[in-house]
Amino acid sequence: MKQWVPFAEGEYVVERALLVAPDGRAVAVADAFIEVYMDPRGERSIRGSGNIRNILLVELMDDHDEIDLLLDLGREFKYLLKNPELKAGKVFSPDVTAAFQFSPRSPWQHLAEADFEGLWSGARFLDL
Repeated sequence: MKQWVPFAEGEYVVERALLVAPDGRAVAVADAFIEVYMDPRGERSIRGSGNIRNILLVELMDDHDEIDLLLDLGREFKYLLKNPELKAGKVFSPDVTAAFQFSPRSPWQHLAEADFEGLWSGARFLDL
């Protein structure tokens, strides 16, 4: 796979993140960050985490097998991770926010500001 991560190794704060289903329903992600690291092939890759209300993610996944992740790292650094691997705890209380982890299954897609904002503004945020 060709090098797709334009950042040096380290941790980066994600300014805004959103898990979004194909139908536009979405769950906000708080306190997200990514870690850029060297994978076993010597290429940079990412993994990250953030906080979500797990029960809302379960609601998204009840209707959809594939959930995408929008990441805003500031300025022109806006990305879409198609169907990343998601790992979350099993806390389903409506008021509990818990950490979850994500990692790509394929390279992320860089989005132009207007495209990112269009996806963000078109999202229908879930809430209980």
